[in-house]
Amino acid sequence: MESASQDINLNSPNKGLLSDTMTDVPVDNTSAAAPAAPPARASAYNGLTEAEEEELRAELVKVEEEIGTLRQVLAAKERHCGELKRKLGLTPLDGLKQNLSKSWHDVQVSTAYMKTSEKLGEWNEKLTRSDLYKKTQETLSQAGQKTSAALSNVGSVISRKLGDMRNSATFKSFEDRVGTIKSKVVGGKDNGTDELHSPSASGDKPSQDNAPF
Repeated sequence: MESASQDINLNSPNKGLLSDTMTDVPVDNTSAAAPAAPPARASAYNGLTEAEEEELRAELVKVEEEIGTLRQVLAAKERHCGELKRKLGLTPLDGLKQNLSKSWHDVQVSTAYMKTSEKLGEWNEKLTRSDLYKKTQETLSQAGQKTSAALSNVGSVISRKLGDMRNSATFKSFEDRVGTIKSKVVGGKDNGTDELHSPSASGDKPSQDNAPF
């Protein structure tokens, strides 16, 4: 106990000095070390470096300038084409017809159109050879024949009815009356014409009072 009290005695001539056992304790000098350098800036374009990014940006600007130049050239070509069409008397409708004709020709020679035409031809051949198609065609043919026969019968019946009506007494009496009226009308017209051309009617015959003695 006395040795312990001597070590912590403030009046001891050895105060402020470390004992030999304290010299082996490790000291943390991290706080006193220099700060670490910041990491390199990561690019936002899939891990590209700054040099690669700058190169791509320069290429993008160049491509956009080329696109603008091509648009100006295209606009000038379109104006020149319009002037040529106007001098030749071609209307927008003619251009539309030509474009439609060319588009249709392109469709006809396309692989998809040719394959579709072949498929349709195969389906048509299979359909015409099927039993269902043959039965349907026979049914329609029979129906057409029956319809034609029915119409022919109707026409025969109507003709026969008209013939019977013309031979009936009522129709003959009506026909006789019409003929009588027609003859009277025609006869009256003839008599009126004769009266107009006769001397007595025209007043050309001299009067008896003025006859010479």
